[in-house]
Amino acid sequence: MSFLLPLLLLQATVTQTPPLTPAIRTASPAPTWPARDAQFMIRRFRFRSGEMLPELRINYTLLGQPHRNARGEIDNAVMVLHGTGGTGRQFLSPQFADELYGPGQPLDITRYWIILPDGIGHGKSSKPSDGLHMRFPHYDYDDMVDAQFRLLRDGLGIRRMRMIMGTSMGCMHSLVWGETHPDFARALMPLACEPVEIAGLNRMWRKLAIDGIQADPAWAGGEYRLPPVQGLRTAASLLFVAGGAPLYFQAQYPRRDDSDAFAGQRVAAAIAGTDANDLIYQLDASRNYDPWPRLEAITAPTTWVNSADDFINPRNLDYPQRAVARMKAARFRLIPESADTRGHGTHTAARFWKQDLVDLLQRTE
Repeated sequence: MSFLLPLLLLQATVTQTPPLTPAIRTASPAPTWPARDAQFMIRRFRFRSGEMLPELRINYTLLGQPHRNARGEIDNAVMVLHGTGGTGRQFLSPQFADELYGPGQPLDITRYWIILPDGIGHGKSSKPSDGLHMRFPHYDYDDMVDAQFRLLRDGLGIRRMRMIMGTSMGCMHSLVWGETHPDFARALMPLACEPVEIAGLNRMWRKLAIDGIQADPAWAGGEYRLPPVQGLRTAASLLFVAGGAPLYFQAQYPRRDDSDAFAGQRVAAAIAGTDANDLIYQLDASRNYDPWPRLEAITAPTTWVNSADDFINPRNLDYPQRAVARMKAARFRLIPESADTRGHGTHTAARFWKQDLVDLLQRTE
């Protein structure tokens, strides 16, 4: 699936970690990346639900500069899409940025123009907590991809992307991109998702998290004056477990007291950093995701990577292997489980799949 929430977008140890992703400890502080934020306004954006916003704001973060070919077209743009509850700026974290953006690295920002958007309902983009609460349009993944497309085409003047990659929810967005705009990207790299409808346990725990918030009397139909803390605790606890890494956590927290303290700290930080209505929308946006019937439409060369210790996308599901057989130029790899992998959050620890990215860029030159 696609997650890791704002929930766990906390200052975990010395460094920011992506939502729901186990803390990754680093020996030295991250370099300061020359990132800059901007916003694109889409007028009268109509959602698939039929609802409309007079103005939809899409925030995005940029690294590097655009390069134009002999025809004057931008040819070096790479978009990276975050997971549920995340933001584009999570890709400035050391475990991602330090492996990819530096001189000679796969996404060297002197060569590539990196675009990191905040999806609808996330970060600094338009979202329920801006004021509409549960009256905010009920967006889905198709709406989110449509807004990304308009940002790239109308806002940034891009006619073809060098690559689109995404983690978790962004992984699913990558597959939606491949089906709806098959010629728009020269390469796709989805990380940590399945190509089927969100059902089974994957839907169940999402629904239980939503129900936990809505069952809290303090939620008040979304018009709460104070956060519905008990409902948020239920949701945060479910999300913590879903994003966990059993072998890594066992190695890092072999004592009961340490385990209790870490889990409590993560859930408390998640509660403090999460808006209840935003979370409901973020979790439910996947409700009609289902690329399975049209996988043959994905013709862009694709490298797809999941991890064996991912609770959200279990290794025993054979959907990815069956899917790539139906796609024109797709490869799939499952990262073996170890005490170093990060469960679902392995998608943001680039050292585990960095060579896969290098290979994808080389085969799509």
